[in-house]
Amino acid sequence: MKTSKRVFDLCLAIPGLLLLAPLFLLIALLIKLDDGGPVFFRQERVGYRGRRFRIWKFRTMRVDAEQQGSLTVGDDPRITRAGRWLRKFKLDELPQLINVILGEMSLVGPRPEVPKYVALYGEAELPVLDLVPGITDPASIAFRNESEMLGRAPDPETMYVESIMREKIRINLEYAGKATVWTDFLVILRTLQVLLKPGSRGEPK
Repeated sequence: MKTSKRVFDLCLAIPGLLLLAPLFLLIALLIKLDDGGPVFFRQERVGYRGRRFRIWKFRTMRVDAEQQGSLTVGDDPRITRAGRWLRKFKLDELPQLINVILGEMSLVGPRPEVPKYVALYGEAELPVLDLVPGITDPASIAFRNESEMLGRAPDPETMYVESIMREKIRINLEYAGKATVWTDFLVILRTLQVLLKPGSRGEPK
């Protein structure tokens, strides 16, 4: 990871985590009151140069949801009441500031995939693993309604693997070729703008 990008990440992630601590406590309480299950969802993802790590997220689905598939499609019944609100504003992703501080992720970079999808990468997609994964990226903004798109597909899994996943990788590789700290900052601002826009949606997984 470039030094300037790492400094940028830490300068935002550490104060952000401290400032958001009261919100984290409120979200944790809402999740517990909703169904009494664990507050956090930890899942193995593939990061920089294929290194695996466990991502931090607020839990938005039933405890057994992962055993029923990794894609969230449309109005997925596995999503909890609190989870729907958290996903709408992408608040479930905020604990990934911990991953950023640990150096496993960046604020801006390709969303890290689960191993089963990385195993399907072709030669053209593999270079995305040379990028540090992030909390947000241009592809996430472009596919902000991904869950709804999958909900309309006759075969969501095939649509994701053969179309959406590959297009997201293409977008991220194109962005990486011209990325700077300034463009990363603009991506963060654009993400916030999209999330605060009525009717916007967060990443489905």
